[in-house]
Amino acid sequence: MPRRALLKSAAALAAGGALGLPAFAAAPVKPGTAALIVVDVQNCFLEGGTLAVKGGNEVIPVINKIAPAFENIVLTQDWHTAGHASFASAHPGTKPFETTKLSYGQQVLWPDHCVQGTEDAALGKDLKLPTAQLIIRKGFHKDMDSYSAFEEADHKTPTGLAGYLKARGIKTVFVTGLATDFCVAWTAMDARKNGFEVYVVEDATRGIDLNGSVAAAWKQMAAKGVKRIQSSDIAV
Repeated sequence: MPRRALLKSAAALAAGGALGLPAFAAAPVKPGTAALIVVDVQNCFLEGGTLAVKGGNEVIPVINKIAPAFENIVLTQDWHTAGHASFASAHPGTKPFETTKLSYGQQVLWPDHCVQGTEDAALGKDLKLPTAQLIIRKGFHKDMDSYSAFEEADHKTPTGLAGYLKARGIKTVFVTGLATDFCVAWTAMDARKNGFEVYVVEDATRGIDLNGSVAAAWKQMAAKGVKRIQSSDIAV
């Protein structure tokens, strides 16, 4: 499970200095028919949430600023059942941020977060995305986590997003949201696996950064051909 063991390998990658060279846009990028994917900008990951990402609220104005440049916008929403298998509380004797082995491989254990139907799971109220066409809910299978917008953690169960985008003739995606080193990174890499050209807008993301996991994520994304840009690189 080389990719999904990001947390475990992060410290070693960072310590070895193998951070890789980011691929920045050489000229303003015109989105055209590309899709903007807004990953998990929800109360649980924002200030005061149950799994708050440091600086998470800062992505909202950046996303709102670039959104008008896109004809196609997709959001994702973490949507866990109560007692979800990814929660440390579901595994007696464990603590948040430890890992355990589940049927599909290694799993980081999280604090309870983004439980279905709660205010904690709601999208951030300051997002201004009136033209968004689709919300992909993920992590709703009680026994399986889902970081990527494209497939569940078993690497087998698709969410249907790839088919949706391809049916609409979309070949390029721009990924934003939370968190850089988990759901954003795996969404970006799975988009590449499905044949899309992929940009991650760095200043429209924030990471959890456990033991160097943000640096490791950028290295892994670069290795898959993901392009790392800033919002100022997008022709709005």
